[in-house]
Amino acid sequence: MTVALGGPIGAGKSTLARSLADRLGVPLVSAGGVFRELARRRGVHVVELNRLAEDDPSIDRDLDRLQGELARQGPCVVESRLSGWMVEADLKVWLDAPLEVRAARVAAREGQRPEAAREELLVRERSEWSRYRALYGIEMSDRAPYQLVIDTSRWDPDVLVEVLERLARTVRRASRAR
Repeated sequence: MTVALGGPIGAGKSTLARSLADRLGVPLVSAGGVFRELARRRGVHVVELNRLAEDDPSIDRDLDRLQGELARQGPCVVESRLSGWMVEADLKVWLDAPLEVRAARVAAREGQRPEAAREELLVRERSEWSRYRALYGIEMSDRAPYQLVIDTSRWDPDVLVEVLERLARTVRRASRAR
């Protein structure tokens, strides 16, 4: 059972993916975590690594290739903006929330003012989304790879994880019965 959680920055992918992986007893594959770690190792902020990736497509390609390799190793929960396109999964869910909600979440996580987090979020998204279009022909507004789209601002994360767990277990039972 592989579950792919996609969505924009601050939609709640990491929060829900960690909890869901724990509940399902499977590993978590976090592209965002890998990207942040790569930025830390290079001694740059994630916004700067995004800028570097604009001129060096190998950064995105390596990250996306690694994500797919890790997901093929067995059951897992994968969270990344491109998981629906990059990972073969039994269940693909797009998580979203209004910009102001996402900015507030990023601000709280990063210890920033909401206005600064909002501007940084927009810069990162413009950079990433144009790279994904150029590298893979992916339009981030396309939800076709996903079976379910959820506005995470409407429900408590615990409720969402419970729903996703039940859905994942239902999908797993259905795939075993085939």
